[in-house]
Amino acid sequence: MSDFDIDGPVWLPTLAPSMAQYLAPNFQPMPLIPVLALLAAIFYLSGAIRLWRQGRSWSPIRTASFLIGCLAVMVVMGAGIEGYGLGMFSIFMFQQLTLMMAVPPLLVLGSPGTLLLRATPRNGLGLPALRLAIWGLRSRWGRLAIHPAFMVPLFLLSFYGVYFSGMADRLLTNWYGHVGLELVFLFAGVLFTIPLLSADPLPRRQSHLGRMIDVFAEMPLHAFFGVVIMMSTKPMVTFFSTAPASWNVDPMADQAVAGGLAWAYGELPSVLMLLYILVRWHRDEARSWVRAERKIATEGTPELDAYNDYLIQLASQPEPKRSTRS
Repeated sequence: MSDFDIDGPVWLPTLAPSMAQYLAPNFQPMPLIPVLALLAAIFYLSGAIRLWRQGRSWSPIRTASFLIGCLAVMVVMGAGIEGYGLGMFSIFMFQQLTLMMAVPPLLVLGSPGTLLLRATPRNGLGLPALRLAIWGLRSRWGRLAIHPAFMVPLFLLSFYGVYFSGMADRLLTNWYGHVGLELVFLFAGVLFTIPLLSADPLPRRQSHLGRMIDVFAEMPLHAFFGVVIMMSTKPMVTFFSTAPASWNVDPMADQAVAGGLAWAYGELPSVLMLLYILVRWHRDEARSWVRAERKIATEGTPELDAYNDYLIQLASQPEPKRSTRS
């Protein structure tokens, strides 16, 4: 257990893992992802404040959702838990699930794309940013990125492909591979969540039924992945079987915890997203019904009225006399 080694600018804890150590402000030498999350929060909040100062509305709920998502990234990737995630499968799995399942809905529900289009100045440096955003929305690459044929396999490959192909053992041995995987997890989670929950102007928008199918397609495969890890009798990732001796971690017990997290923690956000889709579907149907009723009240139903008039004319015509034979 003393052969653990990882290349690059990393900080490894010396004490045994505990909740206090997980939340301790022990930052990594190069906290790339927490810094990116902090910058995203600053830019988002500056855009919201710009709209509020102009007297234009912007939802505080959306703002809180996005900022909470950024805060979750900064804590999970920036506190002491990141140090333990370098050598414990369960902690790394918790971080992956947070980046892929818990954080993306919070970020997407913040509607950052809509805020960008509304708050960015139409002159100076804002104009190129707007043009780039509009190009991304209208390009075929944008349509491909959120198409189910691309984002669902990418999402699942982040689990099956990483751990069943040996990719994890090759990448987790250095800081660059470790952080690179975490960025891929966040990217895959956001791409998976955008067509399901986003209210931003998208190049293509799925039907509510299509969104439910995507969630249902992901849930059993995701649960199966967790069950496979829990039932495995040997380390799935050899790298995690050599954690520092001072941590006093049993690799197989830790792997079982990782599988349990993949099965339980990974399913909860999927269920919540499914409920959200159902609620939005019901709300949209109710709004469509109200609009239809208003249209009938103001404009009437010309086609139905014409058909009724036709039936009345038929009924008012005298019946033809029947000839009688003697």
